[in-house]
Formats: sequence, structure tokens, C-alpha cells
Amino acid sequence: MSSPNNAAIARSAARRLSLEALAAGTVGNVVEWYDFGLYGFFVPTLAHLFFPSADHIAALIGAYGGFAIGFAMRPIGGAVLGHLGDRIGRRFLLVFSVVMMGGCTAAIAVLPTYGQVGLAAPILLLLVRIFQGFSVGGEFTGSVSYLVETASPPRRGFAGSFANIGSTGGMLLAAGVAAATVTFAHGSALYSWAWRIPFLLGGVLGILGYLLRRRLSHPGYEPDAKARKHPDPPLKRALKRSPRTMIYATLFTTGYGIVNYLTMVFLPTYASGFGDIPHGTALGIATAAQGVALVMVPIAGWLTDNVMRRRTLLIAAFAAEFAVAWIAFALVRAVGIAGLWIAQLLFGFLLALVMGTAPAMLAEMFPGEYRLSGYSVSFNIGLGIGGGTAPMVATALIALSGNLLAPAWYLMLAGLFGAGAIFMVKDRSREPLR
Repeated sequence: MSSPNNAAIARSAARRLSLEALAAGTVGNVVEWYDFGLYGFFVPTLAHLFFPSADHIAALIGAYGGFAIGFAMRPIGGAVLGHLGDRIGRRFLLVFSVVMMGGCTAAIAVLPTYGQVGLAAPILLLLVRIFQGFSVGGEFTGSVSYLVETASPPRRGFAGSFANIGSTGGMLLAAGVAAATVTFAHGSALYSWAWRIPFLLGGVLGILGYLLRRRLSHPGYEPDAKARKHPDPPLKRALKRSPRTMIYATLFTTGYGIVNYLTMVFLPTYASGFGDIPHGTALGIATAAQGVALVMVPIAGWLTDNVMRRRTLLIAAFAAEFAVAWIAFALVRAVGIAGLWIAQLLFGFLLALVMGTAPAMLAEMFPGEYRLSGYSVSFNIGLGIGGGTAPMVATALIALSGNLLAPAWYLMLAGLFGAGAIFMVKDRSREPLR
């Protein structure tokens, strides 16, 4: 029989392990999504520096093309890094991805502009975005899998939500840094040197992420000798054994990606480019909305552990996105800054419900032996198709239709898409991990 002192030590060790797992799963996403989000918030500046054009919309489409290319690489990164995470273990993946992302973001900070080297500038920028997208393809799903696998069964939703606390925190930091840079670097200073500072900060964050992750005491899922030597790679097993799950997860994350990037990345640019709201003001409002999301994400995860099933909350959130999409975009156009406040805060709240719920829901769909491969590929195809192209598609829809509310219709379609796909998925929120 163990002594009370030994029991207290065991409880303390478990608590430290839990906190370490939460920190490890969170910190990398702060780095990854600060770096990835920063590009989205600096699109107007990058369009001017790397894609000069007399046509404002054409330059934006070029810069958003770089945004989309990063997302297009995510399925490839998810397949490669997911394979390594399932074959070797989660710890290797968590360290590798954060180092790659930090290095890529620091590289953007030192790139020459179009005015300095001509066509080579956008080519170099797009090349760096390719490596960023590859890195993100394994980071988010790897950290979610790690968090869910190391959590106690009744807390998987809450633990999984910490990946999006990290991603939201990273986006919040990116929005705040972008807003401060645009606000305080006036005139030529922004375009000559100030825009580089936020990207250099991403490299510093990458170093911090490496230092925090390199000595994880809990490895998460570790494949046994049989799993390591299985003749079929993990992704092939996922496609053979769980094809319907892969399809529904991909469809759901496509809707999720469109909702995410239309409401939290595209909307500030829309407000400044098509609604006559100063860009710095729009970024400041986006920062506030990210703050609302940061608070709500863990609450949503806790709710799905204790009050309602994950699928129920996701369907409700996507139905609400459909209901408010047109009104919110119309408010931005008609009311200006006050309308943007209402729309952005509402979208931040609704997206937080999805972000707090989806991580555990998606990780629970797959068994451990191919969880990371199945989750990574389906998630990153959906986010690559939906999220990566959403700002570019929305801008193109405006150009083609001449209707400044065209993005709202696209958002409504995404709401229907997400709700319908998740309805078809089995909810495993009260079942043991396989």
C-alpha cells in the first residue's frame, strides 16, 4: 500500500505531466499561427511590395495566391509529417515542425522586394510559403493528437482545445503586431523596413518553441514494433479501413476553412479595401475578435466534455454562421466601423465554438496507429481547399460579379457545407480512444 506522501507525489507528477503536455501542444501553435497569420494580415503591404500592379484587386489576388499556395502544401506536409508521427512518434514531429516554421518566417523578413530584384521577389516569397505550408501540415494535427492522447478521457475536449488556444493566441499576436506596425510606422517607413520586424519576431518565437519542446518527458502515442514494421504505411491503412471517415472529415474541414479565413483573415482586408475603414482600425478590431475567441475556445471544449456532445455544438455553430453571414457583411458596408465591430465580434464568438470543439472531434475519429496520418491529410486537404483559397475566391467573386456582398453568399454556402458534413460523422466524444 502506498503512503499518503507517495500518493501526493504521484498526483503532483501527473499534474506536472498534464501541464507540460498542454504547454507543448499550445506553444507550437502560437508560433505556427503567428507566422502563418502574419502573412494574411500583411497582404495589402505584401501586395504592394511583391506584386505591384495598377489594378488594386489584381495585386490582392496575387498576394492571396501566396496565401493559397501555403495551404496547397499542407496536405503534402500532412501526409509526410503524419507518416513520421505515426511511425516514429509525436515528439519528433512537434520539434521538427516548429523549427521549420520559425526559420521560414525569419526568411520572409530578409527577402528582397520587387523593386529590388524584380520577378525573383514574388518567386522567392512563394517558395518560402511552400515550406511554411509543409510545416503547418503536420504541426496542428500533431499537437492535437498529442493533447488528446495524453489527456484523461473526460477532458479530451478541453485538452484538444488548447491547440486552438495556441493558434488563436498566435493569430491574436499576429493581428496585434500587424496593427501596431501599420499604425505606428507611417508612410515610407512601413514599406522600406518596418514590415520586416514582425516576421523577424516569428524567427525568435521559433527558437523559443524549440527550447520548450525538445525535452518533452511524455512522448504521447508511441508505435510498438509491430506498428513500425507494418507493410502498409499509416495513410494507406486510413484509406482502406476508414474511407468514409476520411471523406466526411475532409468535407467538414473544407467548410470550416472557408468560415475561418473569410471571417477572421479576409474580413479586415474587406473592410479596409471595400468599406472605407482604415486598415489599422480594421486590424485592431480583428485583434479584439481574436481575444473573444481566445476566451471562448476552452469554454467550448469544456462544454463538449460535460454538457453536450461535440457534433451537436458544431452543427449549431455552422447553422448560426449561415444565418448571420449576409447581415454581418452588409453591416460592414452600410454602418462602417460600428458594423465591423458587431460583425467581427460575432464571427469571433461563433468560430471559437468550432475551434474549441473540432480538434478532439476529429482526433477521436481515427485509431492511434494511423490517427495522425488520417487526421492530417483530411484536415489539410479541407483547409487547403477551403481556407487557403477563401480570401482569393472571395476577392475574385467581387471582381467577377461586381457585387460587394458576394463573399457573404460564399460564407453561407460554407456554413451549410460544414453542418451537413459533420452531421454524417459518428460522435465518439463519450467513447474510449481506439
